[in-house]
Amino acid sequence: MIGPYVNAAALLLGSVAGVVIGPRFSANIRSRMPMVFGCASMGLGVVMIGKVKLLAPVVLALVVGSFWGEIIRLEGGIQKLANRARTWIEKLVRPSGDVSQEEFLDKYVALLVLFCMSGTGVYGSMAEGMTGDPTLLIVKAILDAFTAPIFASTLGLSVGLLVVPQFVVQGALYLAAALILPLTTPDMLADFSACGGLIMLATGFRICGIQQFPVANMIPSLFLVMPFSWGWAQLFVAP
Repeated sequence: MIGPYVNAAALLLGSVAGVVIGPRFSANIRSRMPMVFGCASMGLGVVMIGKVKLLAPVVLALVVGSFWGEIIRLEGGIQKLANRARTWIEKLVRPSGDVSQEEFLDKYVALLVLFCMSGTGVYGSMAEGMTGDPTLLIVKAILDAFTAPIFASTLGLSVGLLVVPQFVVQGALYLAAALILPLTTPDMLADFSACGGLIMLATGFRICGIQQFPVANMIPSLFLVMPFSWGWAQLFVAP
């Protein structure tokens, strides 16, 4: 297992670098670079959406999964954890940035999805678990290494704490890949990618401040889309 370790190291080192050199960043860099990362997230999302094979089950999974997320108040729970993480970090070190509580929580939830639940990370972990090729996760690590310092310059070391859920998610998917992928079809994986792309697109809108999509509440969709895709194919597509 190489990719999850490389990605975790990139996120952690990038966060520390952002805290150390963040005060030297100009106001323009701090305010404009997140918009660039949001644009990149939207672009990746569009590319992933383009892989869709069966649109109906993808939309159904997104709606049902988001509804489930709203019922269990997933985003609210993540926001509470984020607030506790910030409080704990601020007891240890001086905050790097000066952001409001609302802005902190909005950005932190978006970063959770971007770093931990993106289609690149999820599929890259599964692909390495099956083939031993960590290329996708290494590419993601390079992106995270440049993204983390910008956000850590304003959100502080709390960004570095995202390495824990990121490594847990990627490590679990890596270990489970041998059991999951043999049960999938190319169409199921394509629809999974498309669902992740929709969430990435929503994440980009949120990071750019265009629309505050409840991206954390949309995460359960990723667990539903492949079963829904398989069931839809069996009912309406299979001869």
